[in-house]
Amino acid sequence: MPMLIKKDGRREAYDRYKVVAGLKKACEKRPVSMEAIDEFVDSLERELQDMGEREVPTQWIGEKMMEGLAKLDEVAYVRFASVYRQFKDINEFMDELKGLLDTRKEQSG
Repeated sequence: MPMLIKKDGRREAYDRYKVVAGLKKACEKRPVSMEAIDEFVDSLERELQDMGEREVPTQWIGEKMMEGLAKLDEVAYVRFASVYRQFKDINEFMDELKGLLDTRKEQSG
């Protein structure tokens, strides 16, 4: 697995436990099975390995986690996004929700 480059420039080893823990926290009390979370993380790890990069920004992992959560459970997605994006105010939060709704409309229409 590649090393991860954090926002402050530090490097750290990829840790599956951290990814799973973040997803589990977002999915808490939601109808998302541990199997679905594991399948998503397996797929994320395959994609990371297929990239063939020695280092990957943690932002890439965060965005992939958000994409996966949007498909698994929209409430879990919003929970994760609110922490990951560190919304400064309600308008930023509402913009994220609008983007989610627009994506849902595009996929169904």
